[in-house]
Amino acid sequence: MVTIKDKTPPRRSSALPWVITGVAAASIVAVMATGGRRGKPSHPEPRPRAASLGESVMPAGFFADNPRAQRTYQMARQIPGMLDAVYCNCHCKEELGHRSLLTCFQSQHGSGCDVCLGEAELVYRLQTQGRNLKEIRQQIDLAFQR
Repeated sequence: MVTIKDKTPPRRSSALPWVITGVAAASIVAVMATGGRRGKPSHPEPRPRAASLGESVMPAGFFADNPRAQRTYQMARQIPGMLDAVYCNCHCKEELGHRSLLTCFQSQHGSGCDVCLGEAELVYRLQTQGRNLKEIRQQIDLAFQR
């Protein structure tokens, strides 16, 4: 009896392309979830003229229907130099290109963001207590878990 061997080449596993796709997708998700950041974002150095930028903060009257925002925008006008030296932990630097927490209050962004409002309130309270920039940054980092 003569046996005829099958001359078709062996089939490759169809799992390999799926494995490669899965690894690539997981990598993309990881980069997107971390914003591509390596380590903690750093606080910006305040600009030399930052203390004079109070007028660049949106007028508090614009937020008459939101008492917290109105109060915080008033505070922001008084401490622009400090806000310019603090990283905003809502990650608007990465998402919107903001330079510092001050930038959040130069637009409507700060009014609708609990992180921005909370950080600015804390910065204001600490500065009025006589804390220096280093102490304020440390407290912001502790309060907002950086």
